Amino acid sequence: MYIVTVKFSIHPAHINEFISAIQKQAQDSLELEPACTLFDVSISENDPNLVFLYEIYKAKSDFEYHLKTPHFLSFSEKVAPWVANKQVDTFNMLPE
Repeated sequence: MYIVTVKFSIHPAHINEFISAIQKQAQDSLELEPACTLFDVSISENDPNLVFLYEIYKAKSDFEYHLKTPHFLSFSEKVAPWVANKQVDTFNMLPE
């Protein structure tokens, strides 16, 4: 399994718009991409403008496919001006 975490720092004036857009993105990813097995969206307890994503894909190639989907490309273009900072980290799940 391939894990992706993303931390978004959102400009305060756009946090509500971003939350709506990221919830739609999560729903689309889970519904349209069979290899996306988890897409959780969380808000920081200490900073209401910090959004954390935890995504699981079956393989790295599935995440690479995700980055080329129309729903991701549309989302990314739409939210780009709202994002103050973005940090992406990736992990390989250890076998049991």
